[in-house]
Amino acid sequence: MAVKTIWPIDHSCGHHSDQDLSGGAAARRAGGARGRAPPACTRAPRAAPERPAPRPRAWLETKRAEEHAASEAWSQQYRMPPLEGTERAVSWGVRCRHQILAAAYTALVVEGDTSEVCWEAIEESARTITRAGWWIDQRSFEPEDLPELIQAATDADRPTENPYF
Repeated sequence: MAVKTIWPIDHSCGHHSDQDLSGGAAARRAGGARGRAPPACTRAPRAAPERPAPRPRAWLETKRAEEHAASEAWSQQYRMPPLEGTERAVSWGVRCRHQILAAAYTALVVEGDTSEVCWEAIEESARTITRAGWWIDQRSFEPEDLPELIQAATDADRPTENPYF
């Protein structure tokens, strides 16, 4: 299955548009879609949209701590290596990795036709990706795209052989 090239952009004004990101690398398309979302589109009036009231900071900190604890326990259970990056990126990356791999397992093995043996190979390849930023960047992709994304990431890490040298 190919990683999608047309990404929906939801503008802050409420309008929707589709962006063709086929010119970029598959692993960077979701980030490109987020980066292309302008604060408002040209079709919207200039009045600022109403925003929902923010949640209390204490609630968010508690929620993030619970998610982080669950993700750390999951990482220990499935022997996932520590991630590399800043403290904030590592914390976020661990949560993203947990969510991505759990969703992919459900989509590919539980609901799909991927065997446990094939999943173990995917999981083993996922263990080689230790950059927290990579996991953060992949958080918007469809779970079914994970094998292709991991393949692209691990191929990029391997040196290419040049037959002329």
